[in-house]
This record gives sequence, structure tokens and C-alpha cells, in this order.
Amino acid sequence: MQSKPQSLVSSLFFEHPAAVNETYFEHMGVALRIAGVLFVAGLAAGIHALIPGLCKTTARRKIIALHDMLQGR
Repeated sequence: MQSKPQSLVSSLFFEHPAAVNETYFEHMGVALRIAGVLFVAGLAAGIHALIPGLCKTTARRKIIALHDMLQGR
């Protein structure tokens, strides 16, 4: 029988990555890549909000690329 703390650790760290056929570290890499793309898109949108002549299509391009990457998974 699995102990309660080990079950909680498994639930929090390993069940979801396994459900999408990834290891913990593979899943971490994908999630961090998504976070990075969203960060850059958000930063570009913020810059564009302040100075409309800059980053006119950056956020849109990043989000479309992210969508395409996720659709291919």
C-alpha cells in the first residue's frame, strides 16, 4: 500500500505528465517553453500599449506560433 505523502507527491508531480505521455522533466520543459512564449507575448503587448508603433504584430505572431505548437502535440 502506498503511503499518504507518497501518494500526494505522485498526484502533484507525476500523474499529469504521465497522462500526457511525458516524464516530469519533459513536461516541465514544455510548460516552461509555453510560459516563456506567453511572457514575451505579454511583454510585447505591453510595449505596444505604451508605444503603438512598436511590436505591432509580435504578440499575435507568438500566440499563433504557440497555438500551432500545441495543436501538433
